Amino acid sequence: MPPQRTRREVSGLIAASAALLAAPAVLRAQTAARVIVIGGGFGGASCARALRQADSKLDVTLVEANTTFTSCPLSNEVIAGLRDIGAQQFGYDKIAAEGVRVVLQAATAIDAQAHKVTLADGSTLPYDRLVLAPGIDIDFTALQGYDEAASTVMPHAYKAGEQTLLLRKQIEAMPDGGTVAIAVPANPSRCPPAPYERASLIAHYLKTHKPKSKVLVLDAKDNFSQQRLFEQAWKQLYDGMIEHIPLSQGGRVTGVEVATRTVITEFGNYTPDVANIIPPQKAGRIAALAGAADRTGWCPIDAATFASKLVPDIHVIGDACLGGGIPKSAGAAQAQGKACAAVIARDLGGRSSEPPPLTGVCYSIVAPDYAFSLAGVYQPKGDLFAEAEGGRSSAVDASRETRATEVEAATTWFKALTHDAFG
Repeated sequence: MPPQRTRREVSGLIAASAALLAAPAVLRAQTAARVIVIGGGFGGASCARALRQADSKLDVTLVEANTTFTSCPLSNEVIAGLRDIGAQQFGYDKIAAEGVRVVLQAATAIDAQAHKVTLADGSTLPYDRLVLAPGIDIDFTALQGYDEAASTVMPHAYKAGEQTLLLRKQIEAMPDGGTVAIAVPANPSRCPPAPYERASLIAHYLKTHKPKSKVLVLDAKDNFSQQRLFEQAWKQLYDGMIEHIPLSQGGRVTGVEVATRTVITEFGNYTPDVANIIPPQKAGRIAALAGAADRTGWCPIDAATFASKLVPDIHVIGDACLGGGIPKSAGAAQAQGKACAAVIARDLGGRSSEPPPLTGVCYSIVAPDYAFSLAGVYQPKGDLFAEAEGGRSSAVDASRETRATEVEAATTWFKALTHDAFG
């Protein structure tokens, strides 16, 4: 029989337990600090893996609403019928096998004061540090008449998956001689070159299957990333098939009329056979619920640590950030995930290692044998990122053989990117 404790001893144990619970979270769990990562895309998945690799003592949890991640990079090839959607999809089994706790539920609330995340089933998870990697949400308030229901008729296809397949189906059903209109938003936006890559690959499909058709790009910008390279490719490959109307010529889309499939701009209306409406975007919803997004809809951070400028013990990575010069791209998000993991492991484990450099590369495929790229190295500058050195872009006068080689490089890059994120 265990010895009986006196009332004074019991009172002392209760007081000690209360003191332990009231202590700072990091002091309570020095050997198993709890880090939760919300969002299982390229940034979040890479961050969770990197945290475990940096310090196996960390208790790392990845919270993601979907059982399968569908990649946006190369999804324009799916729209053009050049790639199967299955090649874009990845699970989380390998991440779980590495010791990351994977919770396949949506995060519905964050109590930053209590350091707790609430899940869809009502349960809560405590944390010492929280990493938000929610990607983007479509801003359905930005264009008059365009809401989630409208996206089932005039798809945005800017979140890969069902929307990708819907746009592909609509283009396949369009008669020869029809028009596909793409509404392009102003920056900041996810992967700024992606709409122009999409226009190119849709033109490739139309040239092959519906040669009397055309692509109309209605743009909220006058200039865009790698514009000279895109326009050169359009002239070489799709002369007369792609019409680009910039902001200064009335290209900015202000609204839609779903019933008549009408696209409304400042200078006139269009009624295309297929309307791909890409609205303005904002940080994923959980960022706003956490209090980490400001009035712009994006999340201001300390660029050196990815720490939220608005909420303590929360870091934000990837497309959701107000990043300055660093693009909202998969490669940049992955680099941020690794760098953020290094910062957290250093803070919680007392390590002296420096975060890895932030690098990003983006490939634009404009035909099955024609691509070009843009790469950069970025460093913190105040609260934003700036290019540490001039970005490396494909040469305008490159040969067709070089363009074909860049398609192969894009495929290799994608395999490395997804392996790095999902194992």
